[in-house]
Amino acid sequence: MHIYCDESGGLSAGAMTFAAVAIDPDAADALVRRFKAVAGLGGELKGSRISLVERALVLELLERFGGRAVVTDIRRPAMPDGILDVQIYSALLESSVARLLPESGGCAQVIIDDGRYDPATLSLVRDDIAALIGPCGRARLADSKRSSGVQIADVISNCAFNLAIDSVRARRINTILTPFLAEGRIRIAPLPANALAGPMAATRDRVAG
Repeated sequence: MHIYCDESGGLSAGAMTFAAVAIDPDAADALVRRFKAVAGLGGELKGSRISLVERALVLELLERFGGRAVVTDIRRPAMPDGILDVQIYSALLESSVARLLPESGGCAQVIIDDGRYDPATLSLVRDDIAALIGPCGRARLADSKRSSGVQIADVISNCAFNLAIDSVRARRINTILTPFLAEGRIRIAPLPANALAGPMAATRDRVAG
């Protein structure tokens, strides 16, 4: 199983969401090609740059090409005092990937967007995920411009972020998401209360410097 990961938001935004998308690499490429052909998009697919109708098209194509996603979120009231952005990011990533691992058959390839933090920090995060998925799998970083799967994860995490902060687009996005949530194609859940103090908390503290 290939799992593509990307996040939206952060401490300063009042919420952070993290999407993990399970989809075959060829299917991810075909999805993005089809979206670009229909929407007339020439550059990178970004959730923050597309219209509501285009978001709906991405999700319809996710179903068509056999993808599914889990999203973990955390909102301002649940953010502990003194927590750092990277610590929340790491906990969300671990939680999202862990929710998909039972469906992986014990062997997952996890691809993480490389754009948020410096290479040394992201290397530590990648190592955490490699330990989580075990010896059969692999965790690596990818430039979102070159990864269709990460671009799809970006769109889904951005949809969930709009819901988390109750943006002006939230009502329409909720309408778009509803059938996919109902069938379990997309699953959204809050970060478990104990996740920030879980077994990888020591590594997260190291990542935070």
